[in-house]
Amino acid sequence: MQLSTIFVSVAFPLLVTLLGVFAQFTQASPIMVLDRRDVFVPPVTYPHNGTVWKSGQRHNVTWDTSKAPVNITNSIGFILLRSGEVSTPVVLADGFNIRTGRVEITVPLVLTRDDYSLVLFGDSGNFSPQFTIQGKDL
Repeated sequence: MQLSTIFVSVAFPLLVTLLGVFAQFTQASPIMVLDRRDVFVPPVTYPHNGTVWKSGQRHNVTWDTSKAPVNITNSIGFILLRSGEVSTPVVLADGFNIRTGRVEITVPLVLTRDDYSLVLFGDSGNFSPQFTIQGKDL
């Protein structure tokens, strides 16, 4: 049997059947239209340069939500502590709505340093200015 005969007798009817099945699925399924979503990078307003926290204290971390778009890609936030150029595995808060503009945290027991910053994540990471935490001394 020649290749063209095989195509006409077997492959072509199979292809037509598959196209028909596909056409039924596409007609039966409504097309979903997603809303346009924007990346929101709110500036951290507290802590700021000159801020001094002590381990064990509670503070409100705040950020500016005045320019929040209507549709945010990811509105669930979390905050990491950063020292120098390295994000530490310390999660200070998570699961909060980024639109609230603040979340209360407890300052962890860390070494005293003056180059801490926070990383606010929602759908983007945004760094606070550097500040001091008075914690454990070596």
